[in-house]
Amino acid sequence: MKQLYTTIAGFLCLTLINAQQELPMPVIPAMRELHHEYILSSLRNIARLENPRDSLFPITRDAALNRSINQSIRIRVNNMRAVVESSTELDDNAKYRWLRGINDMLTSFQSAWQARIIPNVMLPVLVKAYGEAMQLQMKKQSIEPIIAANELEIGNILIDNFCLKENTGIAAARDILVLKTCQRDPENILKILSRFPNNKYADSLIIRAAFRNQEELYNYAAAPNALGQKIQSVNHPLVKLIGKLALMKTGRMYFPFLDDLYTGKITLDQITPLVANESSDAYYKLLVKTRIGYADRIHHNDTPMAVSALTGKLRGKAIELYINEINALHDENNLNIRFRKLDSLNAQELYYLAVLGEEEIYTSSFVSGVYPRIFARMKKADGEQLLASVNNDFYKKFIKMSAAYNTLDDFLRKMPPASAEKLMRNFVNDLDRTSNLEDAVDVADSYASIYNKQIRNLILTQVQKNLDQSRQQQRKRGQIIYRLLNVIFQSMDSSNRIDVSAQLGIDPIYFMPDSLLRDEKGRVIIQQFFYGDKDGGVVFNAFLNKFRNNNWRIVQKPNWVEVSSVKGAPITIYANKPLDETLDLDALAQDSLNTYLEENNLKPTVVIHRGHSYYLQQTIDQLAPSAKVILLGSCGGYQKLNSVMSICPAAHIISSKQVGTGIINQGLVDAISERLRQKKDLNWPTLWGSLEARFNGSAKEKFDDYVPPHKNLGAIFIMAYNKAIAGS
Repeated sequence: MKQLYTTIAGFLCLTLINAQQELPMPVIPAMRELHHEYILSSLRNIARLENPRDSLFPITRDAALNRSINQSIRIRVNNMRAVVESSTELDDNAKYRWLRGINDMLTSFQSAWQARIIPNVMLPVLVKAYGEAMQLQMKKQSIEPIIAANELEIGNILIDNFCLKENTGIAAARDILVLKTCQRDPENILKILSRFPNNKYADSLIIRAAFRNQEELYNYAAAPNALGQKIQSVNHPLVKLIGKLALMKTGRMYFPFLDDLYTGKITLDQITPLVANESSDAYYKLLVKTRIGYADRIHHNDTPMAVSALTGKLRGKAIELYINEINALHDENNLNIRFRKLDSLNAQELYYLAVLGEEEIYTSSFVSGVYPRIFARMKKADGEQLLASVNNDFYKKFIKMSAAYNTLDDFLRKMPPASAEKLMRNFVNDLDRTSNLEDAVDVADSYASIYNKQIRNLILTQVQKNLDQSRQQQRKRGQIIYRLLNVIFQSMDSSNRIDVSAQLGIDPIYFMPDSLLRDEKGRVIIQQFFYGDKDGGVVFNAFLNKFRNNNWRIVQKPNWVEVSSVKGAPITIYANKPLDETLDLDALAQDSLNTYLEENNLKPTVVIHRGHSYYLQQTIDQLAPSAKVILLGSCGGYQKLNSVMSICPAAHIISSKQVGTGIINQGLVDAISERLRQKKDLNWPTLWGSLEARFNGSAKEKFDDYVPPHKNLGAIFIMAYNKAIAGS
């Protein structure tokens, strides 16, 4: 397409320029010969821009056409020189100025080309446009029509030209260039207008921006500057509505309902009582009702305005009003007391707590609280009816969460078998038609959590069907996504004998080489994060007791301990002390240890989180990018894989889908540290098998919810996808 455009443009340029015959050149006075030479030199310099040995500037890929176009450019430039020299209306100073202006036009093209601002094909058009602008300027007429008729790059050169910048139409011309800039870059209309708030076309551009990005317009409309005032003055209903909200102290509370406000489905007066008590159930319920209505439109490719703001506010209120409270009561054994906050919510409102609070909700909050109450609030516990009642909004997320928390079988049993099968097929379909990988990662994660062979086979078959369709339709992204899922899923069956690392071209996932964990001095640096709640001290002491033997030396520091091997390969475990969290002393201890590690160039390759799930984000925020093995030893750590991989994209991650326990975490720490002390690779299937034999009873049940790196399918998929994209 680009080559075709260049060739066509070249023919157009030739047609436009060839119409002009070359004028005879008058005798050039000696005092102006140098100025003419500057022009000729600039033409030669342009010809050599791409190749110093060239005498022709390549406008197209056709050599004969290039010769004709270059000759036409030379004729037009020479004719401008001749017009200047033969003019009886220009005095000597004016002739000097025009010769300088012609050369300025050529050198400006050269500079813009070198900066990759202007393409080759625009040179003949620029020369023609300058000649026309020159004629208008000599007649003291506006060059606005020339600017309007040409591309932005040409206009920018013309209005800055030495001889044209004082033209009577320069202000109007600049307005046109701002308009062209906004048309070229509509995502940045308001950013551009912030420099030119009084532009002639500002009103229409602001209206256009309002329909593209309401959030951005809101921010600009609230600013006490020239553009903010301009936005407030625009007489358009959407702009006026956004402008009004932007000046209200509580405007952000109304903004999520912008689309319904604009279309008259709801009024400000109807929302106001809810805003007055935003911590009430009523405001959250209105957010849910609005989101359900928007979901139906989204499925029909009709994206409501400010839908991201609505979803963000809904997520925030779900966490702030409900999830934080039920999480905080995780030690309360009476479920009626713990989940009393949910009593006023219906099934749909509980559903949104789950899907939008995925990263915050505790395992027990979902399994014992939100999930069972969703169906208890329905006249009939019907999964299909539930999804229909929310217009299938976030249904893939709900399936993923149900799989992660081992409630998927129960959920699918709450609908007819045919409906369950259709739902799971749709779960796998169209993974390449979204702008991100979230749905594909959810499918990968879910497969690892599904133990029902029938559902697994259904998912695998659907993945393979989508792979075939992607190949037939030549959807490259689809081929990558479904090929990776197919290989990963089939590798889960040992009878297939698939080496997933070799097949996908990624680092080994079944083992972590000991050599990759050691620094230049041959040491393995392990960092553990402890927290100062009532459980933190118990777990910390249990950790130290495990290393009070002849193989290890423990050194106490004010804010941390150092546990170093004295036999075998060198390993040092750095663990902050779980000092009083109520005084933030545990955070201070972590900061002190982080500073010490950084100042001494000690880069942890193994990082272990030893706290409850509500501390996990704090650990992730401090995670060393050098980490190659990461143990998330808290409840529901599996839900944080994406956050961890954004920092350590190739790390081997161990996490629990449900309850993390100190006994299992310590067992993992013991097993990992002992193998590294013996300078052995971390062979995950072998290590996992040995640990399975150690645990029994309730500990065995909890251990079964831990996911080893070689079964961390979402993480494996992300690694493989990044590798595939880089390779393509």
